[in-house]
Amino acid sequence: MLNKKQKIKRREPVEQEESAGGIVLKRSKNRLLIAMMKDSYGKWTFPKGHVENGEELEEAAARETLEELGLEQIRLLEELGQIDIWFRDQFSKKGKLIHKDIHFFLFETPGNANLHPDPKEHALDAKWVPINSVMKQSSYIDMIPILKRALSFIKENFSK
Repeated sequence: MLNKKQKIKRREPVEQEESAGGIVLKRSKNRLLIAMMKDSYGKWTFPKGHVENGEELEEAAARETLEELGLEQIRLLEELGQIDIWFRDQFSKKGKLIHKDIHFFLFETPGNANLHPDPKEHALDAKWVPINSVMKQSSYIDMIPILKRALSFIKENFSK
């Protein structure tokens, strides 16, 4: 309960967003690799983007993954769960506080696939990373539970 001397603080307006993204596995020459991209903030992460009207989460994740990494083909392996993040937008909504739910999916691409990151899609660079280095390479701690699920699924289903 407030007394007369306390002021009521108005809460800052928050914009809610929903995104979907993908972690992409490539099996190449007895190696298991994961695609990573450098984002607009210069950090290594994974493709993701807004879910469009009428689009299913896995469809949005596949579309964004294909667009940002420049891949031609991926297939869905597993739903990995969701994280939520808070940030101040620096691009389209200049300084607005955003709360974003991001749904991640694990995909596989053919062993001969090459990455062609699209800077217009905020993917400044991309690389294939051995699965045992992904946790160290990932710049965002929010991704740890998603990466653990992805790596667990990969080890259970693709290890020798």
